[in-house]
Amino acid sequence: MKESADELADQSADHCRMSLPRIHIGRPQRIAALLLLVFLAECLWVVAHQPLSSAFSLHGDGVFAYRIVELPLALLHLAHCDGTRAALFVLHLPFVFFAVWMGGGLWWVSRRLFGNEGGFIALALYCFCPTVVRLAVTPHDDLLAMWGLYGLVYTAIGVAHAMQGPRRKWRPRIALLTLALGLTAAAHFVAAVAGFLAALCFMLYLAERRRTIALRILLIAAIGAFATLFTLEGFHPAALRAALRGSMSLSLAGVYSFANDRSNFPILIATGVVALLYIALRRSRYFGNTAPLLIVLALTPLVYVPSVVVQIGEAPTASEPYLWALPFFFTFLGGVFADALETRARKLFLALTGAILAAQAILCLATI
Repeated sequence: MKESADELADQSADHCRMSLPRIHIGRPQRIAALLLLVFLAECLWVVAHQPLSSAFSLHGDGVFAYRIVELPLALLHLAHCDGTRAALFVLHLPFVFFAVWMGGGLWWVSRRLFGNEGGFIALALYCFCPTVVRLAVTPHDDLLAMWGLYGLVYTAIGVAHAMQGPRRKWRPRIALLTLALGLTAAAHFVAAVAGFLAALCFMLYLAERRRTIALRILLIAAIGAFATLFTLEGFHPAALRAALRGSMSLSLAGVYSFANDRSNFPILIATGVVALLYIALRRSRYFGNTAPLLIVLALTPLVYVPSVVVQIGEAPTASEPYLWALPFFFTFLGGVFADALETRARKLFLALTGAILAAQAILCLATI
């Protein structure tokens, strides 16, 4: 009897060991981590060389940005070290953290869609884009909106794919979708609306015979998102009213600014090559590549000007949704290049890709 009990205990222990997920850190994960460490070093270097006179200015009316700096502000107040270099680092760290998190999410999504090569190309372009570095060290709603919108769209796509499988796998993804929508709304309400519309279109396209269920899932996510937003607002809908009073306009000024930045020249070359490949290669025109492209085309001409802005420090600038589109843009570039690397001209495109990434890294490090 005792031997039977021991055998049963051993079997249970073996079952528990087999059921626990194994975290495998291989070469792809180490390379991605190295790129993110370089990106983190870039951001910290820029913060370290900012003049103390500019100190810390928090731009925007999204409540999420103010929530994530409440604890650092309180700690600095208790330590009586306001206005020091250490205080500057502490206040910027949450935003740099979200920028690094954004890079990790970009790599994970791109790698799942396009393999290791597509993931590395997308992540390297993100890490060595001076526009992204400047955004990461400028506390603003746009950084958090970019982070939330990307996660929201691809979580919605993941929910739509999960709907083709067993229902037991739906709930955690629906909960994650609800949280993503709520945090995006807290970061920037307009970004949440854009993400919700994109999620609606993509989920209805992918759900096929379960479109009614997809609509119900989105309704549940929207209700949960409002609950999340009002909780972060202290149950006071100020952010919603401010967003509704803002104005949306069309302008390509931000895109022109990005294109005229010489440090982004290799990215522009990559964009031209990818545009030709997307048109010429039929294999590139599929949902994985087209979905981020549609997001980029929808967001780049938009400019949002809030009517009421709560601020610390200098006067804020308008939100520029083309910045929110940058992770989708790099996903698209990585996907099309990954397709090109599977053609007979692999060596040619491998050399071209390597040259573009090397030139972009050099220009970024030389200009930040």
